[in-house]
Amino acid sequence: MRELTELYYFSPTGGTKKAGMLLCEGISWDVEAVDLGKKEEAPREPEGDLVVAAMPVFGGRIPGVAAEKLRTLNGKGKKAVAVAVYGNRAYEDALLELKDILEECGFEVTAAAALVAQHSMVPEVGAGRPDEEDQKEILEFGRKVREKLEKGSHGAVEIPGNRPYKDEMEIPATPMSAPSCTKCGRCAMACPTDAIRIEDGQVMTEKESCILCMACKAACPEHARILPPPMQEMMDEKLGAFRAVRGANELFLG
Repeated sequence: MRELTELYYFSPTGGTKKAGMLLCEGISWDVEAVDLGKKEEAPREPEGDLVVAAMPVFGGRIPGVAAEKLRTLNGKGKKAVAVAVYGNRAYEDALLELKDILEECGFEVTAAAALVAQHSMVPEVGAGRPDEEDQKEILEFGRKVREKLEKGSHGAVEIPGNRPYKDEMEIPATPMSAPSCTKCGRCAMACPTDAIRIEDGQVMTEKESCILCMACKAACPEHARILPPPMQEMMDEKLGAFRAVRGANELFLG
């Protein structure tokens, strides 16, 4: 079997993929990425010995749509690294949940990391992260993971968190389209849960399906996808204290 590192990621706004790829590059020169956000595709089975699973943190949990796809993988005889990417606030039970899912699939979780990326709803929080300092730290951790694998070490990885996990995040409101929206449909194509449709010249978002991943905002060429102003104001106030704080990457090797 080739010495391949496979990155299985869910990254609606790009930060999770970036952080996951940095870690993979520290581990191996041979990296292939599998996007779990492609709604029309079932993820292929792992072909190498190592999987890095990188998931964003939504309200202290792993997004359900991504967790469902991960659970389809057969990890028997393979190792995995669990990576939860959080927006500079807290990752709560997400990393533990991800580790549990991987072990349910048969993977041996050999390392884990909680990495910081720019917040998807309040971009001033964690702005620019992962940055140059993060890059050095993450690449070095990847090298340590590789050394552990080469030595054949099986040290247990202890991760903070609680079981049962905290309740999943409630969706108080969905993103909306500003008047500058051109109805191009890119938001609907980007939405991993098919929550968005264009109907009678209007962009409609189903609250029951929306997971507030902000993929629609990232995909909009006109920057016309926004949170409703009262919700944006609430998020700005709630996360304001974290703008001046540099959240730490937390690394677990066992």
